Amino acid sequence: MEGLQWKIDGRRFCNQEEYMAAKRDKVLIDSIMMNLKLERPKDVEKIYLELKQGKYQFESIVGRQFDDNIYELYTKMKEEEKVKKEQKSSKNQPEKNPTRLKTERTQKSLGKLEDFDSNMKEEILKYLQKKEKRRRLTIVTCMIVCMISFGYLVIYYQETKSSANDFTELAALKENTDTLRNNSYYDNPSVVIRKTEKTKQEEKEILDEYKTLFNKNKKLIGWIKIEDTVIDYPVMQTVNNDYYLDHNFNQEKDKNGCIFMDYQCDVIEGCDNVILYGHHMQSGKMFGSLHKYSSEEYYQEHPKIQFDTIYEKGTYEIMYVFRSKVYSEENVTFKYYQFINANSEKEFNSYMNDMKALSLYDTQVTANYGDKLLTLSTCDYQEKEGRFVVVAKRVNE
Repeated sequence: MEGLQWKIDGRRFCNQEEYMAAKRDKVLIDSIMMNLKLERPKDVEKIYLELKQGKYQFESIVGRQFDDNIYELYTKMKEEEKVKKEQKSSKNQPEKNPTRLKTERTQKSLGKLEDFDSNMKEEILKYLQKKEKRRRLTIVTCMIVCMISFGYLVIYYQETKSSANDFTELAALKENTDTLRNNSYYDNPSVVIRKTEKTKQEEKEILDEYKTLFNKNKKLIGWIKIEDTVIDYPVMQTVNNDYYLDHNFNQEKDKNGCIFMDYQCDVIEGCDNVILYGHHMQSGKMFGSLHKYSSEEYYQEHPKIQFDTIYEKGTYEIMYVFRSKVYSEENVTFKYYQFINANSEKEFNSYMNDMKALSLYDTQVTANYGDKLLTLSTCDYQEKEGRFVVVAKRVNE
C-alpha cells in the first residue's frame, strides 16, 4: 500500500529511490520554468539550448520526458518558422484553397494534444485559453470603438449640417433688406453701441442689412465673406476670446463655434489691425479652407476679402500669408496676435517686415503707417500650437 503513494504527475514508481529521483527532477523542472513560459518562442529556445549544452542533469523518466517535450516543442517551433518563410517567399503565387492549406500546415506542425504529457497539455491549454480570451476581448473592443466612432460621426454630421443651415438662414436675413421695413430699428435707427472701458458711450447707425441680425444677437460685430469660397459668416465679439470657440450665433453649445473678433479690437474708435479667429474644421467650415492660401495660385483666384462691420463696409487686399504659432510669454519673438495697434510708424513698419519675412510668397501688396489691416487666424496642424495666418489691407473701391 505504501508504494501507491510514490506518484508524481500521474506516474507511479516501484520504489522510494526512483520516487526521490523523480521528485528531485520535478523540483529542478519547476525552478527552470519559474520565470519562463512555453508560449514564448524565445523561452523555448533558451531552455532547449541550455539542455543541449548539458546545463541540467536529470535522474528519472520525469526529467527525460521534460527534455523530450522541450526538444519536440522547439522542433515544431522551427518548422512553423520555416513554413512562414516559405509562405512569405511564395506570397505572389496563387494557391488553391489557402485557408485549408494553412490549417493543414498548422495542424501538421503542432501535432496532436494527446502526444504531450499532462504538464505540457496543461501549459498548452492555458496558452490557448489566454489566446482565445485575448481574441474575444479584441473583437469586443473593436466593436465598441466602431460604435463610438460611428456615433461621433453621426453627431458631428448632424451638428455640421445644422450649423451650415443656421448660417445659410443668417446670410439670407442679411441679404433680404426689403423685409427690414417692418423691423423696429427703422423706428429707432440709432442704437447705443457697446464700448471698451477706454471709450465713452455713443450712438452710431447700424447698416440696414445687419439690423435684423443685430436684433437677434447683440454680440454681432460684422460679416466676413470671400467670394467663391465657403467663408461667408457673421463675426461676433464679446469680452473674451473663449466664448465663441464653442458657441454658435444662437448662443448654443456648438463645436464649430463662430468666427469672432479679438476682444481687444475696437471698430468704433478703430485700430490698426482687426484680428478674426475661426476653427480649422475638417469639414471645411469656418476657417477650415483658409489653409488653401498656402497655394499662390489659390491666392491669385481669391485675392480680396469682404469684411463689413455692422457700421460700415470694407474691402481688403491680401498682403501676407504665413505660418506661425502661439509662443510662451517669456519667448521674445514676433507674435502676430499681439499686433492690434502700433505706437509709432517705426513699430508699424517693424510689424510689416516681420510678416513679410514669414510670408509664403510675395503678393506685391504693401501697407504704410495709417493703413487699416485685417488678420484671419486659424489652427495649423503642422506643429504643436501652430497657426495659419492671412493678412490683408483695406482698400477703397
